[in-house]
Amino acid sequence: MSFLLQQHTSVLIQGITGKEGQKAAKAMFEYGTNVVCGVTPGKGGQEVEGKPVFNSVTEAKQQYPDVSVSAVYVPPFAAKAAILEAIDTDIPLISVIVERIPIKDTAYCLAAAKEKNIRIIGPSSLGFIVPGVGRIGVVGGPKELCDQVFQLGSIGLISRSGGMTNEVAWQIRKAGLGQSAAVHVGGDLLMGTTYADLLKEFEQDENTKAVVIFGEHGGSYEFEIVDLIKSGGFTKPLAIYIGGKFANLFPEGMNIGHAGAIVGRGQSAEEKEVVLKEVGVMIAERYEDLVTLVAPFA
Repeated sequence: MSFLLQQHTSVLIQGITGKEGQKAAKAMFEYGTNVVCGVTPGKGGQEVEGKPVFNSVTEAKQQYPDVSVSAVYVPPFAAKAAILEAIDTDIPLISVIVERIPIKDTAYCLAAAKEKNIRIIGPSSLGFIVPGVGRIGVVGGPKELCDQVFQLGSIGLISRSGGMTNEVAWQIRKAGLGQSAAVHVGGDLLMGTTYADLLKEFEQDENTKAVVIFGEHGGSYEFEIVDLIKSGGFTKPLAIYIGGKFANLFPEGMNIGHAGAIVGRGQSAEEKEVVLKEVGVMIAERYEDLVTLVAPFA
């Protein structure tokens, strides 16, 4: 998936000197991701994992102009400024790992990114991985486990849940198959990169033969898939599991789990399944069935 990562894609980490930033840097280095530097205001001149730290993204870009991906590991209160700084310096792909960003800040950043045709994955995302090429964030866990779970193959994986990104990937591996890429889109109410956005990319990716999605109740992003398929924008085999069928037992407006998993009228798992099935999407009754459904096409 060249639009996500290539072998020599230059990556910087905003917040690299923090505990989570250092952890991510180590995980990304171990997997072979080309992290060239980091940014933490006031910490310029330091090093993390042997890579230089700058005070600003502007300084970093002056030294490393080829940087095309930023992984954002800053506290929630600093997220808006960090994301906007990456946008202002024209970094084309920004992976926002930060959780609990105020929704108004997220909305502002997504609008600013859209104006410049910049892609944001997240917020509240573990990251993404192109097996054998690189990963952003800690998706997959320690390298020895990551190598067992992720292997380059022909199934694209999109997940609303960080933990289930790894679990569904493991189901794919147990079936003797591999992943072309796996993306945790994040669990917040607003998604920088939606299911439909990624399906358009998987459609163009010659290595991807089929796609699986782990979704959840709440939100309307699954309905965008329906529109995409109807318009001919996605034609490959697609299987989806939508968690949270129990949610219809709770009052409208209740939040269950992720910030985006809100019980809403017209957004139940069952209602989504009906319209998805009508356009040919294969519906998994259990997440373990996702791989079974797409395996004949992979």
